[in-house]
Amino acid sequence: MSKPVDRSTTGEPMTLSFGPQHPATHGTLRIVLELDGETVLKATPHLGYLHTGFEKLGEHLDYNQYIVVTDRMNYLSPLSNNFGYALAVEKLFGMELPKRGQYVRVIMAELSRIADHLIWLGTSALDLGAFSVFLYGFQQREKLYKIFEDTTGARLTTSYTRVGGLLRDLYPGFENDVRSFIRDFPKKLKEIHTLLTKNRIWMDRTKDVGQISSEYAINYGYTGPCLRATGVDRDLRKIEPYSSYDEFDFDVPVGSNGDAYDRYLVRMEEMIQSCRIVTQALDNLPDGPINVESHKISLPSKQETYGHIEGLIHHFKIIMDGHGIQPPVGEIYCATESPNGELGFYIVSDGSGTAYRVRVRPPSFFHFQAFDHLIRGGMVSDVVAVLGSLNIIAGELDR
Repeated sequence: MSKPVDRSTTGEPMTLSFGPQHPATHGTLRIVLELDGETVLKATPHLGYLHTGFEKLGEHLDYNQYIVVTDRMNYLSPLSNNFGYALAVEKLFGMELPKRGQYVRVIMAELSRIADHLIWLGTSALDLGAFSVFLYGFQQREKLYKIFEDTTGARLTTSYTRVGGLLRDLYPGFENDVRSFIRDFPKKLKEIHTLLTKNRIWMDRTKDVGQISSEYAINYGYTGPCLRATGVDRDLRKIEPYSSYDEFDFDVPVGSNGDAYDRYLVRMEEMIQSCRIVTQALDNLPDGPINVESHKISLPSKQETYGHIEGLIHHFKIIMDGHGIQPPVGEIYCATESPNGELGFYIVSDGSGTAYRVRVRPPSFFHFQAFDHLIRGGMVSDVVAVLGSLNIIAGELDR
């Protein structure tokens, strides 16, 4: 439950708007604080500053076009968003990717998890004055973005996934580049541990700050690292494995106090576990196709489209209005373990080339709604620490 506020010294409360222009708001969001001096009496989170109609767009764009929209939700890990949405549509079809396609998706999703956590680590540390950690984290992130760009053609908005597969296979040299990163990354992460984990200032700013119990976390709809930091061992990759995750050996880091410090430790260990998964996926990467072999679902490669008349016809039959991917009538909910938690897509199909309804279940929305519970009774300086520890992404909030 929220910390009780000592009102024995309470004077006239002051209302302070934290954001949407504040540099520590991690996106275009706003928190209205009611303060007694520097003590937070109440914190009211406000949404709507980045509303772009993501869900409504799903009713007007075809199933492959909508993948571009998913890039803009959690723009720190677009590959995970692409993956989750495509998986939902494939579930609606009742199809399964070839093994190679599944493994490539896992590799890219786990590298995306590391990149997302590195951005969280750098920015949240910077908010509390640890500038060196910001530089260490972004140096490693840049190596991953180079791999993403070479694989997908883009650094940030990748749009790499397709319904029924992927845009293209891995480039020559991909395995060497990834193995080089995986080999060096744990050493760099250990250096960050040296800078932060036992740092007295960092511990004072994060330990017992923004604390929440497992019971309240579950009731608020917490998932991902924020839930696991409270002691709940729940990871969709383990309990509801998808895309061959049941074939990989990895641990699920769990905290105990549910505070900002435990959320930090859980994410730090998750990056190491992602390295384990990527290594296993590379060691056992199957040969074969990456896309389902169906001319009614899978887009042809650009080489086939531009080089053969059959490929060009195949391409237009999928993207032309009135043609294209037409799943059966029905509805589906599919969730994946994104870097911030459970990212779910609920899709209703009327049998046409566009969805009748798309609903997104973003993890950040549920974490942000509990902000008052986390910060009440704390100090103004704790607002920055708690917000950073949640890794709120404004693009997910408004949809």
